[in-house]
Amino acid sequence: MSHTTAVQQPPLGIRLLHILRKEPDYPAMSVEELVAFRDAQNRKVSSGLARVITGFPDRGATIGWQQVALPDRELPVRVYRRSRKPVRAAGLPLVLHVHGGGFVGTAVQCDWINSHLAAQLPAVVVSVEHRLVDSETPLSAAVDDGWDVLRHVLDHAAKWGVDPARVAVVGESAGSMVAALAAIRARESGPSLRAQVLVNPCVDLTSTAMDYPSMKEYADSPTLTRTRLELFRRLAVPQGSDPREVSPLYADDLSGLPPALVVVPTLDPVADHGRAYVHRLRAAGTPVQLTEHHRAGHAFISMPGLVPQAKAARERITAFLRDQLAA
Repeated sequence: MSHTTAVQQPPLGIRLLHILRKEPDYPAMSVEELVAFRDAQNRKVSSGLARVITGFPDRGATIGWQQVALPDRELPVRVYRRSRKPVRAAGLPLVLHVHGGGFVGTAVQCDWINSHLAAQLPAVVVSVEHRLVDSETPLSAAVDDGWDVLRHVLDHAAKWGVDPARVAVVGESAGSMVAALAAIRARESGPSLRAQVLVNPCVDLTSTAMDYPSMKEYADSPTLTRTRLELFRRLAVPQGSDPREVSPLYADDLSGLPPALVVVPTLDPVADHGRAYVHRLRAAGTPVQLTEHHRAGHAFISMPGLVPQAKAARERITAFLRDQLAA
């Protein structure tokens, strides 16, 4: 059951941004137009001017790109480290982060929260610049990217300066699918994870994905629309694929997973996705905490310049990870 109310409205800044930024006609876009739109959006988000919206990084962290050489491909990752060297010589906790967006998005849009986690936990935060979905790239590619980077970093833990016994996965939106599926896969084959954080998670790409009350109540929300979700679902799960394979909500077994924090903004079409996943985790006996942020919409944690609730969510995530990753 949805806990949202129709009288709530997002902050004024979000509403103004929505008015100024026209939503594309997604169903009518060609493959080339979608790629061009994606590239343009990612350039805007990566610009210095966008910091006014996406937030200024924590000054106590350094940020840089690195290449991860996998057996069959190379992937860029954005790495966040505390500027001041730790007192202890042992490795720092590893936080593997997966940005959202689905068919758009870049790790840069998450500099605000990831730099804070690196500086304040402290931890080494590795944000995966995974492959984005399109007509030739299903979501399973991004799932593989997240998993393969996690294994690579842990296989070379000393080089990365991380403690393989203190690892958490964090995902936002579509990235929450990648993080949640990594947690499920790690339960079967290792490594042992300490925690998972899922922010405004989208965890259902099956035929029930659009059936939730929040999906109807906030179908035209300023930061995520039902139309955009339908395009993502079509690209993420090509015809003939089993959508359950990339839908954590429909995993056969959710027991024995690392403790979870699920962050739900109430003005979000997928708010009930997060609530439903919390219910399934609890039923399976996996420790889970749910935190809801009123008058916040989808992707709010990547827009702290416009959504005041982002700071409270960031502090809640930091406190949860600090507890779970303690030595």
